[in-house]
Amino acid sequence: MSEKTVKPEDKYLALMGLAPKLIPHWEHWSNPDAETYITGIDYYEHPRLCRLKMKELYPQLELSIPKEDTPKIRPDQQGDKTKGRWGDSYRNHWQQDVAGHRFKSREEMLRFSPLAQGDFRGWTDVPENWDYRSEEDFLKNYRQHTPAEWGDKVTEGSAHMTSFYNTMFMWPLVIFGYENFLSICLEPEFDRIMDEFAEINRMVFRAFTRLPVKFVLCHDDIVLSSGPVCSPAWMRKYIFPRYEEFFGIVKAAGQEVIFMSDGCVDAFADDIMACGARGIISEPYTNYKVIALKHQDCFLAGEGDIRILMRNNPGEIRAMVQKMVETAKMTGGYMMCIGNHIPWNTPPEAVKTYLDISAELAHR
Repeated sequence: MSEKTVKPEDKYLALMGLAPKLIPHWEHWSNPDAETYITGIDYYEHPRLCRLKMKELYPQLELSIPKEDTPKIRPDQQGDKTKGRWGDSYRNHWQQDVAGHRFKSREEMLRFSPLAQGDFRGWTDVPENWDYRSEEDFLKNYRQHTPAEWGDKVTEGSAHMTSFYNTMFMWPLVIFGYENFLSICLEPEFDRIMDEFAEINRMVFRAFTRLPVKFVLCHDDIVLSSGPVCSPAWMRKYIFPRYEEFFGIVKAAGQEVIFMSDGCVDAFADDIMACGARGIISEPYTNYKVIALKHQDCFLAGEGDIRILMRNNPGEIRAMVQKMVETAKMTGGYMMCIGNHIPWNTPPEAVKTYLDISAELAHR
């Protein structure tokens, strides 16, 4: 795919490990009350005006701007509150409720054929619920979620990115449910199931090479906060060889892979990098300084800790930011990021303190 060129963005430079002077942000943002507090504009009454003010005050957050200023329904006025809240709304389903009861028996799970299913539209609990029966149709549908202004060619110097949630590990987890997945993942029949998920993803990654993006964000929650879900031997049989193949497909097209996982990725960071990832975004349970020392100028994000923001102690927040900046000076690829998210119940004062101290200190 031919390329256009623009002056490199700081985010692009960080993703490529090129040490921009200003350290950018990559925040998992879902705190409307903080936006109201920071801007003085009610997020629910004037969502567009509030976001425009946020963009003026903290452009580094790159928050999306609503096209209209239509008021939003406040969470306390919304209906079902049993599935948990995310940002300004409550979920309408909980993935484990559906996946855990999709199959009537263990035998039915082991007979399941991802390729025979093919079309996952309507599986609302599956994050990547596309129709995978045709590469051309998949690409056409996926392309609709790529901003039109990006055009049809890669823009070198931009941080244009696509993403895929079910890079490999998430497929059986979201289809079967967590406990069911663990109950069948050692069975001989599981080999065929993973082979079929891999065949779907080969098509997906081939399609990605035809998108006007420089970066592909590959998500798989392969670890918990305490470490691996499955053994290294299991991962090196079912997961990492597929990563190496999929990452290789897009890298051959000139694209770069950023790997994302919740939890502590220390046990598998070297494997992920060996598979061809440009870097890792995870949570603060991960030892980022060790990864930075091993992998020169790799991309890293997620070292910031929401538990510190929740305590709302300015001195502790400053110390956290200083620690993050220390890591940033160890690798040319680093972004400021609260890795375990900035959810709706984070004290707004703490969010502002974090952003302001980062603006003060987050530079080389």
